[in-house]
Amino acid sequence: MDMGRESRWEKDAMTVEIVFALVTALVLGAAVFAVPLALASAFDISGSARKGVLVGGALLGATAGAWRLVRVLVRFDRQRRMGR
Repeated sequence: MDMGRESRWEKDAMTVEIVFALVTALVLGAAVFAVPLALASAFDISGSARKGVLVGGALLGATAGAWRLVRVLVRFDRQRRMGR
């Protein structure tokens, strides 16, 4: 489908899907990061071990968020191409 020929509804649907993908990616990333943060606090980890746990949690959270973002947008594009 040519970008210049898309209807207003299709453009709105794309905008909604992009916002949905971003919001759910942020929520998933934050939830994944919260687990090591909670564990580091619960077990009173300090110093470089705490920093390592938090950096690992941040990397896992960012990876999970990026995965969610790509997954939602690829699924939307596939459905759009199939005409749904």
